[in-house]
Amino acid sequence: MKKKASAIAFFCQSCGHNEKKWHGRCPACQAWNTLVEEKFSSRTLSESYQTKDLPEAITAIQGSDHVRRKFGIDELDRVLGGGLVKGGVTLIGGEPGAGKSTLLQMASAALARQGLKVLYISGEESKEQIRLNAERLNALSEHLFLLCETDVNQAIALAEELKPDFLVIDSVQTILSPDLESAAGSVAQIREVTAKIVYFAKTHNIATFLVGHVTKDGNIAGPRLLEHMVDTVLYFEQSRSDQYRMLRAHKNRFGGTNEIGLFEMSQQGLTGIINPSAFFLAERPVDKPGSTVFCAMEGTRPLLVEIQALAVETMFGSPRRTCVGIDSNRCSVIAAVLEKHAGLMLSRMDLFVSVAGGIDIKEPALDLALALSIASSIKNTPLPYDLVCCGELGLSGEIRSVSRINDRLKEASRLGFKKGLVPNVCVKHLTDNFGLRLKGPNNIEEAINLLTA
Repeated sequence: MKKKASAIAFFCQSCGHNEKKWHGRCPACQAWNTLVEEKFSSRTLSESYQTKDLPEAITAIQGSDHVRRKFGIDELDRVLGGGLVKGGVTLIGGEPGAGKSTLLQMASAALARQGLKVLYISGEESKEQIRLNAERLNALSEHLFLLCETDVNQAIALAEELKPDFLVIDSVQTILSPDLESAAGSVAQIREVTAKIVYFAKTHNIATFLVGHVTKDGNIAGPRLLEHMVDTVLYFEQSRSDQYRMLRAHKNRFGGTNEIGLFEMSQQGLTGIINPSAFFLAERPVDKPGSTVFCAMEGTRPLLVEIQALAVETMFGSPRRTCVGIDSNRCSVIAAVLEKHAGLMLSRMDLFVSVAGGIDIKEPALDLALALSIASSIKNTPLPYDLVCCGELGLSGEIRSVSRINDRLKEASRLGFKKGLVPNVCVKHLTDNFGLRLKGPNNIEEAINLLTA
């Protein structure tokens, strides 16, 4: 006998957990005042999505390669792992005004120009508004179809008639299912709508993009289950300086994660930044203390960025550690290591450190560049302008090895850098120095002496 679901439940708007009674605090995610009463249909899951599939031995199943279709937008193709996969469902989230709709309209037009049939479903804008924006982006095509609909059943029925090759839903929070009585954007509605769209995309082998709103914490609105239901999760982020947009992959069943694509917003839409390292170093000062160049790895892409530090005598009892783009706790650890093993009196100094250009760096290979920037500022001695450095700093002052050292040095050489300061372990195992004069100190004291001697 099938068990019917309750007609009323309380759903957590943060994690999607449900309870029969209201609680002030969610038992699952411990968030306060997030449980909201919602009414829903009493039908069972087996009644909603019936399948005729039968179990098969894995050895009897024929493997198939995912044929990718490139958009022709290099940065987007890079983040997706080489292009679009048939039947793949991608969720893209980002802050309002980041450019999610602009990017997807450009991507839709790019596929339409290749002769593919594209259906763009919008629950936020009218057809006239989308047309005006498409004219600005030069994204008009006879193969691009628009539909303004908020009923998911009606939208899927029309999509089934059109049989598109590519489907865009903008956005999943504005689409609702008439099977539920709750409002659009609620946890139950988002879960139900996404489940129907994913089921439709998989059964009809249609590549689909879903746009998702984000909360004030920067996470995609709705239950965490939403990210598990799709194949790929992308985040479209604005830089702090608003100079560029960053597209980052957080989940990808058909490619690597943590890949990034960089775009610049213009009147004609989003333009890919071909040489991001030169972009971040364009305004770097010459012969100024406290400035170091570090080669970061964002996915498989090496990226040169400038690390700046300013050390001034404190006027208060306890020194401040102000960080932009760098973890403040990591900065405090580096400051303690410099005071203990390099003899720098940082307990009486306020430290202000920043990654120029508005990018955030989290990898530990940043430690050496940050330490040298602080030491350069304290000693008021500029570091060589053509120097690039990277290395992890241990609590004993030792400089530890970093990953992908060949890719980092190759990128530095391509941009004209002549000197490199890397861990001694990495220097011993390098097969090519890429035209750089490399030095491999064992600890932070050696590194500072090599540069300030």
